[in-house]
Amino acid sequence: MGDLPAALSQYEKSHELQKEYLPPNHPDSANYYNCIGEVQRAMGHYPEALSFHKRALSIRTLALPPNHPDLAASHNNIGLVYQKQREYSKALKSYQQALEIKKMTLPPNHPSLAASYNNFASVHYDNGDYLEALSRYKQAFDIQTKALPPNHPQLATSHNNIGLVHKKIHEYSKALLSFERSLEIRKLALHKNHPDLATSYNNIGAVYCNMGEYSKALASYKKSLEIKKIALSSNHPNLASSYHTIASVYDYMGDYSEALSCYEKSLEIKKTLFPPNDNRLVASYNSVGAIYYKMGEYSKALSSYKQAIAIMEMTLPSSHPDLSASYSSIGSVYRSMGEHSNALLYYEKYVEASEETLSPNRSSMASTYNDIGLVYYNMGDYSRALSSYEKGLEVSRETLPSNHPDVVVLYSSMGSAYKSMREYSKALQHYEKYLEISQETLSPNHLSMVSTYNDIGSIYYDTGEYSKALSWYQRTLEIQTEALSPNHVDLATSYDRIGLVYYKMGKHTEALSSYEQCLEIRKIAIPSNHPDLATTYNDIGSLCRSRGEYSKALLYFEKVLEISQETLPLNDLSLTTSYNNIGWLYKNRGEYLKALPYYEKDLEICLTTHGANHPDLATSYNDIGSMHRNIGEYTKALSYYEKGLKISQDTLAPNHPDLATSYSSIGAMYYKMGQFLKARLSYERALEIRKIAITPNHSELAASYKNIGMVYESMSKYSEALSCYTTSHDILKKLLPASQPHIATLKKSIDNVKKKL
Repeated sequence: MGDLPAALSQYEKSHELQKEYLPPNHPDSANYYNCIGEVQRAMGHYPEALSFHKRALSIRTLALPPNHPDLAASHNNIGLVYQKQREYSKALKSYQQALEIKKMTLPPNHPSLAASYNNFASVHYDNGDYLEALSRYKQAFDIQTKALPPNHPQLATSHNNIGLVHKKIHEYSKALLSFERSLEIRKLALHKNHPDLATSYNNIGAVYCNMGEYSKALASYKKSLEIKKIALSSNHPNLASSYHTIASVYDYMGDYSEALSCYEKSLEIKKTLFPPNDNRLVASYNSVGAIYYKMGEYSKALSSYKQAIAIMEMTLPSSHPDLSASYSSIGSVYRSMGEHSNALLYYEKYVEASEETLSPNRSSMASTYNDIGLVYYNMGDYSRALSSYEKGLEVSRETLPSNHPDVVVLYSSMGSAYKSMREYSKALQHYEKYLEISQETLSPNHLSMVSTYNDIGSIYYDTGEYSKALSWYQRTLEIQTEALSPNHVDLATSYDRIGLVYYKMGKHTEALSSYEQCLEIRKIAIPSNHPDLATTYNDIGSLCRSRGEYSKALLYFEKVLEISQETLPLNDLSLTTSYNNIGWLYKNRGEYLKALPYYEKDLEICLTTHGANHPDLATSYNDIGSMHRNIGEYTKALSYYEKGLKISQDTLAPNHPDLATSYSSIGAMYYKMGQFLKARLSYERALEIRKIAITPNHSELAASYKNIGMVYESMSKYSEALSCYTTSHDILKKLLPASQPHIATLKKSIDNVKKKL
């Protein structure tokens, strides 16, 4: 039926001629109505198709016995149209009527009965009732295995259908087994370049992709593509689809250059097939834009997204959900470019366009409210996000079953919003509701539960209940270990979370073990310069530093810096963490000349990023000052300490403890340089602040009195020195045991001064 309008015209002409010599309810007229209905259905004219199929059924009901096969065919055709119109209950009713007739006239294992069960299954599949779909597909398969030879193509189709359901409910191992069986049959029954073989390879690739085994997915998708290249024309739409799918795998693998190449090949094929403003080009423009966005090429991303949206604005109504999604994408690009007003403009367009689609008769309304809520959530407006989620729940009660995926996700989204608002008890309530509903259709160990288990674990982590957090994270790991390949990146993430909890619990050996398992997986699963590898190196480095293993920590922090320098702009603020970590390690190893360049690099980036008066610069100046102090360059040290003090004076309260630290550091430099009066004035200013800012018996007060005493002693003012030393000694006696070295040193200073009086 290649030329459908011509076929329709021919049927209609033949029927008009037939009317002249046949009575109105003759069975042959029913046949013509049925043929016309089939053509109308193939053309997508569903109301017209339904009308003709019903006319055919009316004639056959009058003219034929109640169990005649043609009556079953009519009921079946009507069911097909209802299914296309998404009137699933009516479709099921028609299919049931067809099945009842077949049961009366056919043996129990007739292939036509299997076809009916397949029809039932396809309706349940389309309606999201996957467990019922699976049951019906298996009924069909049981009949076919008895009625057909073992390598019949219909058996391959059944294996394929069963695999699709297993894939939908995330039972990937079972799905893979079904798809592979389908492929085995097709290899025996079909020629080696048959399009159905390409379909099998494509389905296998999709399962591997869901399992995170991207290399295997890529190999299967490429086999599918090679068959299509032989079986199809060079600009066939299915080739464009294959390139698009392969690109998405490269995208998952983080290989954005290859992904971009394949997306562009897909787009080029589509450009030869469709006019420039055809809506079928939109997905490719959006995908190219998304890759450019991930590559940080925001101007190119913006260009691609705007090409997509220009087409949609001409071809789609203003309320179409694809338009709202594109507005959101463009908003994200502008946000990354720092153009906040433009970002806000497009986010508002997204919300406005989405709200226009919220018709009470649309079952997708709950999902749309969830999408709107996610926009508010990403903007940090959690109250408005919650309001949207609650509207979604309200609508879903009227349009969807209580365990529908769009309902379940709303509870998860609300949990995330409450979690971000730190209303942890409410967050837990909604996450638990999500689990309760999900477990009606899925097992507690289902892979889709993992995200919520992690969310619950993170709440307990944030509230310091580390044992409970550990329990939820370990539950996640157990599920993933069974469901995913040994080197799946999600396993690495779970090990990382568990390691962090152990670290917080002070269980450093267990933390290190988890971090190392995370590292081994990431070394295999992701590129050597991937940011997640840098995160793992940083975690291990921090742990080694806590254990006093500075040499090991240094090795890991240097790996972090190497990846960051390769993947980030030279003045990216994230680099300062690495420079600080390495500088700190060299400083604590007493290698001050090695530490100094890292602190200077940190300062350089901060100045470039923040400007000259940012509070963080005070820390950088003080760190560099300390390095110069430790290598005896007191004039340089003083200069940096004074710069740090100036920023702190501009940004902190007048009696902030950090100001006392700065004055004390400056006093130390003047003391080292023999400028005792300036040293005393600085130390006294530090003391004044500390008297206000900290408790009367604080060790830093003792340090201030000791410092002033040292200055007085150097100025030969022994009475004043003795007073300061004694006060310092009295404070420390209340804080430290008598044998502590600081007390012994002070006692010695007191004795020396007394001798000079």
